[in-house]
Amino acid sequence: MLIAAARALVLLAAAASLAACASSRTLSGTVSDLGTSAELKSVLFTDRSHDYSDVDLTLYDGRLMLTGTMRTEAGRKKLVEDAWKAKGVRQVIDEIIIADKTSFGQGLEDTRIDQTIRAKLIASDDVTSANYKMSVSRGVVYLLGVARDEKELNEALNAARSVSGVKTVVSHVVYQTPPVSGQ
Repeated sequence: MLIAAARALVLLAAAASLAACASSRTLSGTVSDLGTSAELKSVLFTDRSHDYSDVDLTLYDGRLMLTGTMRTEAGRKKLVEDAWKAKGVRQVIDEIIIADKTSFGQGLEDTRIDQTIRAKLIASDDVTSANYKMSVSRGVVYLLGVARDEKELNEALNAARSVSGVKTVVSHVVYQTPPVSGQ
């Protein structure tokens, strides 16, 4: 069991290395996000007071986006509270809605939407797809990441909006800070 876990960790680190090389993110930032995500998932897994099974955690450079559904406001508040406790989290973006769990059919549709948008971003010459993370919940697309400029962000947003079944697109993408001249 420990050997399997160690192998999985090595594979995750290798994947993170490749992802970091393909984007503007640093390797240390990618590894830090992986550790933060694992820590938070462990906390949620051991917390039996609320059902977190319909919650997605999306982390990019210390910015944690929470999407999906919780059955109660108390559960949502506990989730946000725990999110702030995870080492490496410097911002929590709360997009949780209070509702019943997502239906199996909607979950399949959300997965189709997610995969279609990812394929469009990868195929685009104008978007550095590795700089974007996404979550889809009930037909709503949530984007998180860093855009090189307004043109790239608009391309990513339009790619998401053009997929059938998308109800709306919510952007939590920030712009890369341009280098200061003379430094």
